[in-house]
Amino acid sequence: MEHPRITLITGGARSGKSSYALTLAGAYPPGRRYFVATAEARDAEFADRIERHRRDRGDGFVTVEEPVALARALDEIDDRAAIVVIDCLTLWIANLMERALDDDPILQRVDGLIAAARRARFHTVMVSGEVGSAIVPENPLARRFRDLLGWANQRIAQNAERAILMVAGCPLILK
Repeated sequence: MEHPRITLITGGARSGKSSYALTLAGAYPPGRRYFVATAEARDAEFADRIERHRRDRGDGFVTVEEPVALARALDEIDDRAAIVVIDCLTLWIANLMERALDDDPILQRVDGLIAAARRARFHTVMVSGEVGSAIVPENPLARRFRDLLGWANQRIAQNAERAILMVAGCPLILK
């Protein structure tokens, strides 16, 4: 079976999204696996999380740290990779919001990411949180974040050959 060009893995916190993405990437040869990390260590606890993720993925990945310019990062990887895991779009959207971008420019970057993944010669696995299943946030900033991430996830899922929802460590194949 041919590997899909774009896979979206979404789910709630601690649902197993990242672990499952690494499992999918394990089918590809070491040295041709890339990991694009969007997290920025802003405090000690988050630095510990980042370090734990590095240990979990081991030495089989080339890591690219890019909190904002994901389309450019994919273009720069070019033909060196067989698979690229982007972890995670949830932080990426927050990073873009933090840089005072309005909704339309953020969604244009989502479209740019999709275009970069479609022209890439490698398989792209995008990990993203599912934050729209809970109550509507009281805070306008939290509502905006929830909406932007939901729209981003929809756009990516519509353009992905495979979409997976993780629940309690179990993958539910949506398409």
